[in-house]
Amino acid sequence: MVGAMVTVVTHPLVQHKLSVMRDVRTGVKEFRELAAEVSVLLAYEAMRDLELAPQTLDTPIQSGEFPMLSGKKLALVAILRAGLVMTDAIVGLVPAAKVGHLGMYRDPNTLKPVDYYNKLPADIAERRVFLTDPMLATGGSASAAIQSLKDAGAQSIKLMCILAAPEGIAVIERDHPEVEIVTAAIDPRLDSHGYIVPGLGDAGDRIYGTK
Repeated sequence: MVGAMVTVVTHPLVQHKLSVMRDVRTGVKEFRELAAEVSVLLAYEAMRDLELAPQTLDTPIQSGEFPMLSGKKLALVAILRAGLVMTDAIVGLVPAAKVGHLGMYRDPNTLKPVDYYNKLPADIAERRVFLTDPMLATGGSASAAIQSLKDAGAQSIKLMCILAAPEGIAVIERDHPEVEIVTAAIDPRLDSHGYIVPGLGDAGDRIYGTK
């Protein structure tokens, strides 16, 4: 744990895969696969507090009570476009989860978020929401996305990102102090263009092979 609402997943597999993602020599296919693998490992930690309740089941040997997921249903919401690779991977763990999409991009001049798409499950207020975006840099897009979720009625939100910067964390803690952040690492700072340093470049471009 780092602070009250930030969890850094320091598992060796997560850290190794993140390091390979950072490498400029890592190609699109491998980067995309690694992003998906890290996302699943982050979800394992982010969903650690899901509620369980005993349910009577018959094994091939005898009946017994065994823990099953209970409580609120889940929703996975991707901040487009880079968050898609995360939700696509995580939904394999929780196939009953509904999936939503929020289109946000950062204006390169103002570094402010621009909202261009919003499609969320109608019952988002009744679900625990896991918001995905590989990079938490300035925090503007993530904060705006969280506000969009709140405006739609969401009450339980966790933000999952592969890499975070202190500036982005500070924005989320200021704007949405109840939202937990789960990340693989916190890098030292942002550069003048709002990129995480040392970072791994533009996650969307590296996932989809664009510039």
